[in-house]
Amino acid sequence: MIPPSPSGSVHGRCRIVVTGGPGAGKTTAADLFRREIGERVVVVPEAATLLYSGGFPRVKETTARRATQSAVYHLQRNLEDVQSARFPERILLCDRGTVDGAAYWPDDPATFFAAMGTDHAAELARYDAVLFFESAAVGGISIEGGNPIRNESLDEAVRLDHALRALWAPHPRFVVVRHDPSFFKKIAVGLAALESMVSDIFASMSEAGP
Repeated sequence: MIPPSPSGSVHGRCRIVVTGGPGAGKTTAADLFRREIGERVVVVPEAATLLYSGGFPRVKETTARRATQSAVYHLQRNLEDVQSARFPERILLCDRGTVDGAAYWPDDPATFFAAMGTDHAAELARYDAVLFFESAAVGGISIEGGNPIRNESLDEAVRLDHALRALWAPHPRFVVVRHDPSFFKKIAVGLAALESMVSDIFASMSEAGP
């Protein structure tokens, strides 16, 4: 059983990112985790999906891509703040986090963080743990049909998976859920990893004291 939310964490609660390459199943996993764990968890929805499904243009021009990722970054931060304010005692389960935009940025990732007025280390520190779902594309499996907003090819999905993994890997609580031909097995592994990391976070906070 997951312990109750802490009162003394950096953010006043436990904040976990569920991320991964396109076609990883992270959004489905986050919803299943919420259903399994119950009202102790609140999901922060993926900012990019909200923007694109609402009509935000998805374009390839370099300057426009910078503007898009800036919009995604700021929406992500504000979504987290909104859910934190609405549900102060719950675990925040974030469908992607503010670091993800660096993988979609058209230039060097360091310039993404500079453009957002922050740095890589500061954005990693926003989160207590990272659960990374490896894309099915890494296993050569088609990622079509799962999300109408997604338009990446198989090769693009693999590239993004690798880029995202490299960006999140420096986090001290970074756990990879590898691709499995059975999505049910993958979800089971992910849920076990989530329960373990949350228990570890609360244990560390208890040892640290108020």
